Amino acid sequence: MISEKDIKSIIEQVLNEMGKSDDIGKKEYCLEDGEKDRPFEDIPDITAIEISKQLLVPNPENKDAYLKLKEMTPARVGIWRAGPRYKTETLLRFRADHAIAQDAVFTYVSDEFIEDMGLFCVSTKCKDKDEYLTRPDLGRKFDDEAVKMIKEKCKYKPQVQIYISDGLSSTAIEENAKDTFAAIIQGLEEYSIKVGTPFFVKHGRVPAMDAISEMLEAEVTVVLIGERPGLATGESMSCYMAYNAKIGMSESNRTVVSNIHKGGTPATEAGAYIAEIIKKMLDKKASGLDLKL
Repeated sequence: MISEKDIKSIIEQVLNEMGKSDDIGKKEYCLEDGEKDRPFEDIPDITAIEISKQLLVPNPENKDAYLKLKEMTPARVGIWRAGPRYKTETLLRFRADHAIAQDAVFTYVSDEFIEDMGLFCVSTKCKDKDEYLTRPDLGRKFDDEAVKMIKEKCKYKPQVQIYISDGLSSTAIEENAKDTFAAIIQGLEEYSIKVGTPFFVKHGRVPAMDAISEMLEAEVTVVLIGERPGLATGESMSCYMAYNAKIGMSESNRTVVSNIHKGGTPATEAGAYIAEIIKKMLDKKASGLDLKL
């Protein structure tokens, strides 16, 4: 058996060799006088390329049909290979899009964005992102301090209560919430529908709207919330609406407009449509499966 002394000697030798390799690498990439960022300046951003317009199959037999197919879906269709494996460019794009999706989930909506929209902020019972992902039940509830703040700052018994929540994509909120919200407000003003006090909910799940509805006794409650990101986009937002929402109510009582993003339904168009739906909810006193659109 190898003695402890021999093991330590091997480890020291490996570390020394690693140190030499690091020195070699540093010398190889050392910039000459007057040069700036030379190793990185020519690296392209592969996420800036539209996959639907990218020809990844060499010499396709029917180029037009190939591109038409790619325009119909954000899925990775028509990619080439090196033997049984993906080519390097395809693999790098996959990993880059996966990183975008992770960032959308784990980053927070900036304080500047919330302040710019003039919103006050409360959190559900989740302490951080890890708890938010592992304890969905806590993302539906508020502690006494949050309840007190909502009740103190918001109008009581509004026709429509709108709030914004990060959900599973902070990126989606920062990209779409402002324009969607503005379009909703404009549409509701045209219908002479009164709106309560908007605010922001951190670590929020969709059913948190039920608790908010009960707190404020809102007739219709609306949440703009980030969708779970995929490899096609990390910017997709949804709008959930419910008439007279109550804690524990069936999910079928909610009405939803999803895929709000530049590659789906544009934010302003979605906002105008949402305002129409809210008007119908108030007229019919119903939502979800009970509301015929």
